[in-house]
Amino acid sequence: MRYGHFDEKNREYVITNPDTPEPWTNYLGTRAYGGIITNNAAGYSYVESGYTGRILRWHFNAVASAQPGRYIYLRDRKSGDYWSASWLPVRKPLDRCTYECRHGTGYSVISSRYDNIATATAYFVPLECRHEVWACTVSNAGSTPRSLSLFTYAELTNHDHAAQDLGNLQYSLFISRTYGKENFILQSINEYQSEQGAVSIQGGGNVAGPGIYRFVGLSGAPIAGFDGSREAFLGANRDYSRPIAVERGHCGNSGNYTMNSAGSMQVDLELEPGASRTIVVTLGPGGEETARAAVARYNDPAAAAKELAELKSYWHSRLGRFSVKTPDPHLIPMVNTWNSWQCRMTFMVSRSVSLVYTSERNGYAYRDTVQDLQGILHFEPELVPERLRTMLAGQLSSGGALPCVRFDMTPGRLLPEERAPKYRCDDTLWLFPAVSSYVKETGDTAFLDTVVPYADKGEDTVYGHLVRALRFSLVRLGRHRLVLGLEADWNDCIRLGEKGESVFASFQLHLGLMLTAELAELKGKDADAAWMRHDAKKLAANLQKHAWEGEQFVRAFSGVDGTVVGSAQNPEGSTFLNPQAWAVISGVVSQEQGRKAMDTVYQNLSTDYGIMLCHPGFRKYGLPVMRAILFPVGIKENAGVFCHPQGWAILAEGMLGRGERAWEYYNDCNPARMNDTAEVRGSEPYVYSQFTEGRESPYHGRSHNPWLTGTATTMMYGVVQGILGIQPTLTGLRIDPSIPAAWNGFTVERQFRGHKLRITVRNPDHVEHGVARLTVNGEAVAGCEVPVAKMAAECEVEVVMGG
Repeated sequence: MRYGHFDEKNREYVITNPDTPEPWTNYLGTRAYGGIITNNAAGYSYVESGYTGRILRWHFNAVASAQPGRYIYLRDRKSGDYWSASWLPVRKPLDRCTYECRHGTGYSVISSRYDNIATATAYFVPLECRHEVWACTVSNAGSTPRSLSLFTYAELTNHDHAAQDLGNLQYSLFISRTYGKENFILQSINEYQSEQGAVSIQGGGNVAGPGIYRFVGLSGAPIAGFDGSREAFLGANRDYSRPIAVERGHCGNSGNYTMNSAGSMQVDLELEPGASRTIVVTLGPGGEETARAAVARYNDPAAAAKELAELKSYWHSRLGRFSVKTPDPHLIPMVNTWNSWQCRMTFMVSRSVSLVYTSERNGYAYRDTVQDLQGILHFEPELVPERLRTMLAGQLSSGGALPCVRFDMTPGRLLPEERAPKYRCDDTLWLFPAVSSYVKETGDTAFLDTVVPYADKGEDTVYGHLVRALRFSLVRLGRHRLVLGLEADWNDCIRLGEKGESVFASFQLHLGLMLTAELAELKGKDADAAWMRHDAKKLAANLQKHAWEGEQFVRAFSGVDGTVVGSAQNPEGSTFLNPQAWAVISGVVSQEQGRKAMDTVYQNLSTDYGIMLCHPGFRKYGLPVMRAILFPVGIKENAGVFCHPQGWAILAEGMLGRGERAWEYYNDCNPARMNDTAEVRGSEPYVYSQFTEGRESPYHGRSHNPWLTGTATTMMYGVVQGILGIQPTLTGLRIDPSIPAAWNGFTVERQFRGHKLRITVRNPDHVEHGVARLTVNGEAVAGCEVPVAKMAAECEVEVVMGG
């Protein structure tokens, strides 16, 4: 069933049927102030942290109709009939009304039409601001005058700490109160901590210290009434679909005292036929002065329209730094807009703000965040150095890393539990492709000499941090001289014990050695490069000797019970995806051996909805080694289609020159391809999910945990580097596509180190791989790399594929 469509011109996904299988969401704002919003205006907001800075309330795992949100209600004062400007929460019959939600880059616009009244509400956070805006235009589309009342509703948390707000009710219910103040409602939390007296603190927000203050303001019309209490607005024994204030037609002018704080304001409107009226709601942290300034800012509603236009222009120009045109229509909106936007949001909040993650980690998960960096390199490389420095500062002087780098972590001031962390063997292994990719994208070789502290003690250059990470792994090798698995190796559901070895992580270390050797040579450290390449050669030999079974690589060697995990001889989990794809990515295998390993993946793991992480699923072999058995078969790490590694498989097939296979894998897990069968997938058809249920599940194809997943990044570089073949190098831009033979070619426009490149790829012989000719501004260039030295400010690049 189709619920919406892509609007490529406006970079929007348009939801025309609000009764979606699940809430389909979008992100607003930044880390400083942001939030998440559904297609029916539910969701929450936060200041700086989705866990310790929560402003709007959200009930995890509640049914959609029981959620609070950014709601606007309308009531006809003559008939008493009422509805909401989003389909939820009132939920009028869809044969009597229409609703549309346009999710865009940092904003969502929800439109409605019911009983000849049309509304359009834009939700966004203006650039460089710490407040959100709901700009609602109400229009009389009928032929008679209308008398309407409009009610806003925002449910404020009583405590900025999400768990305290929802769980510690013997405390949190008694610390918050609200006041009606002119055209805004002021909320105070622990107000008597203020040395300046009650409600006198100015600005502030969700920070430690005296009193916390938030406001909900309204511009564009005088307020006819307000309710600062959830209980007063909803009434007893009611829900969000039928608030007593809306049903009776007026707010009670009551503040909150020892219950649940909220922000509801009533506006009465008289609309002649064809007339419109715009009101603007603002919400954010701050006291009276901040609230008055926000209300005054939008007394002319055109200010909100101007800020929304600026927001769109800002993001569209940034996303425009990389754009593609291909014969397949499902790829274009994903690469040009939605995959990039998802990468940006994942980079921004890591795994801390969604309708799935409850945000308890309150920081940057190490392995996740370092991978996420690569997803924005093609359009926002300037943001990467700061985040890389943050993550490098989360590395300990041992060379290992803190599993999570707190948002407020200060090097040298660790919490007691951080001083002796349980190391995961893969955390710092992701640093090598991240740093290498940044240097290759930007040419910023000076970054390698940037001095960054360690989390516990001392400091080193970025290059020194990489060397320390290599040595951390090289002194932690097991009996096969492969990398010890430690606490985990990306797959948290495999626990190998103190002496267990990870084949997957060993491939990662091999790649790390080779990439760092490149950087060492760049810096003139030839002796370093020599030992790195020597150790890489030894590691590759050990992998070939101990982990290759003739058609595939095993996954790991358990140090708990001696099991060879992922062996073809095993009745369960006899093939794993990751070691096969990484055998190719790491450069350990020949083309012939890589094809054998990836053919095993195709034969044993491929499905119509993506590649299963392993197969068959685990029903007997479980704890203490295989924690995946805790899931039913076909779910997550137990033979589910774990989407994160899909991009690695696409990249591996691209490196093998098998464009048809790479494209098949991409199509299988591209959410846009399932736009017309969205009821199968369930989650949004414009973003990737963490996992899809595998072949052994009765709901094969259903996807879960959208948005905040490493899938966003791996699919981006899987498509861009593996299929389109656009690969930055230290000296230029390599263009070596692996595409379906049916394609006539494709075009790419991208910025690279201050140059604008227009790349046209032609495929006259309809091959899957191979470059016959390359020209740069009409000049023939040998090979398939465009050297930086030959790049003008604007470059026309033509690539002709062939044998």
